[in-house]
Amino acid sequence: MLHHSAVDAATPGDEPLGGTAPLGPTRPRVRGADQATSRAANRRWWDADADSYHAEHGDFLGDADFVWCPENVREADVGLLGDVAGRRVLEVGCGSAPCARYLRERGADVVALDLSAGMLAHARAAAARTGITVPLVQADACELPFADGAFDVAFSAFGAIPFVADSARLMREVARVLRPGGRWVFAVNHPMRWAFPDDPGPGGLTVIQSYFDRSPYVEVDAAEVPAYVEHHRTMGDRIRELVAAGFVVEDVIEPQWPEGFDRVWGQWSPLRGEYFPGTAIFVSRRGGRIAA
Repeated sequence: MLHHSAVDAATPGDEPLGGTAPLGPTRPRVRGADQATSRAANRRWWDADADSYHAEHGDFLGDADFVWCPENVREADVGLLGDVAGRRVLEVGCGSAPCARYLRERGADVVALDLSAGMLAHARAAAARTGITVPLVQADACELPFADGAFDVAFSAFGAIPFVADSARLMREVARVLRPGGRWVFAVNHPMRWAFPDDPGPGGLTVIQSYFDRSPYVEVDAAEVPAYVEHHRTMGDRIRELVAAGFVVEDVIEPQWPEGFDRVWGQWSPLRGEYFPGTAIFVSRRGGRIAA
């Protein structure tokens, strides 16, 4: 089990921020992956990949900006969290925490949480560059180390949710740490994308597997140890998990690809975005009680 710990150690400037050697070649395997396996694999993956991830995407994400998704939806334009000034806010799966720093500059009392020490090293480096600091916590999103009702708002911009086996438990944990009426907004890859290959080109327009196949996608290293795990939930699954955790779903946003926006991010591209959504953003609020 992951030990929860606040992350505040300095990162040497002359070493890779991720601090973890590359995993080497990985390959997909058809196999199950429970919560413990998923946690261990994805912590390894994001620790090893943190440097290359930020080398590729850091300019788009910024040091203190809030981008919800590869379709370039920004909190400054859509205001899904509302007025955060004076509110206690939790970011789940923060990566290098640019969103948390953006909210801190707008008066929020923010805590940023991630499983990966490598990602949090980039968060510390960005805090040093900007002078904007937020508390950073290393923890499993399914075991939030916070008191009941500790936050007014929680959010996740492509963090944690697709990488946990027990996403229903994650929803219950977020409900537990939110006060009644608190907002929970999260962006994930659109469930329909599961049926298509991760290809931004024409090959990504053809269905290759069932939308209803909830088997995890698992990659293993040379020793056959899982090194990356991603889990699929249908649109109905996501909504049922929210409702069962005591949330009221207020909106589901499926961003259209912006006209004239030509950036490719992994499987996201103008070509695919013209035909079907790549992101789903769930907007909800916690009801007056938490389901058992």
